[in-house]
Amino acid sequence: MVFLLNSWLSSFNNYGLCITTAVTLHYFMLASFTWMALEAVHMYFALVKVFNIYVPFYILKFCALGWGLPLVIVSLVLAIDMDAYGNDLSRKSTDDMQNSESFCWMQNNVVFYITVLAFVLLVMLINLSVFTVVLVQIRNMRTNKPAGNKGSILQDLRAAASLTFLLGLTWPLAFFALGPAKVPLLYFFSILNSLQGFFIFVFHCLMKENVRKQWRIHLCCGRFRLNDYSDWSHSVTLGDRSKQNQLVNSPSLRSVDTSSSRKISDSSTGSAPVHF
Repeated sequence: MVFLLNSWLSSFNNYGLCITTAVTLHYFMLASFTWMALEAVHMYFALVKVFNIYVPFYILKFCALGWGLPLVIVSLVLAIDMDAYGNDLSRKSTDDMQNSESFCWMQNNVVFYITVLAFVLLVMLINLSVFTVVLVQIRNMRTNKPAGNKGSILQDLRAAASLTFLLGLTWPLAFFALGPAKVPLLYFFSILNSLQGFFIFVFHCLMKENVRKQWRIHLCCGRFRLNDYSDWSHSVTLGDRSKQNQLVNSPSLRSVDTSSSRKISDSSTGSAPVHF
């Protein structure tokens, strides 16, 4: 939303408003990439390094890092050089100002290369490495299935596509937009990244059965609505009853009951129980 409103906010020619807009846009952009990196770390913990992992206050630490690290970077830029943010038309001539729209963003190339370009490249390298490791792990988990299984191949392709959008691996297309392939790659870059949120919604909400069940419980009505955990509670109740029956009818429990009854009868007759 800040990106879409940037030109309109910049048209007021207000110095403080323009700096605030540029800082906000910079912060949310860094936050987006930080959360992509944290998602890669979370996937690595969940699918690769599964055992012997315990991180206290896991979600709290992720939130502090995801929202705090971009805040630290932006605060450092403001403390070092506040004029690094501003309106790009302030350096153009009068003719150029009449033929172009203003935009509030970073005006210092060094700051841009360090806090944006280098940061994005670092995140993409991390996510690409985790993406490769996770795909290998998913493939190894399917080694017991028969080779050439069409369903398995489709599941692998779907997993690869969902991870690509979730980890933001479509962003590097802008770095390879050079030479004759510049215009087509920029078109792909704009289309894929503008629909990144939509693709995440499709792969991780629409295509997950447990998410669809939650929707039917809380959002749907009529015959499309599911009872609130009715099937789950019924299955748990039946499971508890079967476990109780197994415990009651088990030989170990009967032996415990008979031994305890013998101890009670011995204590009532005054004889001491014998322990071997």
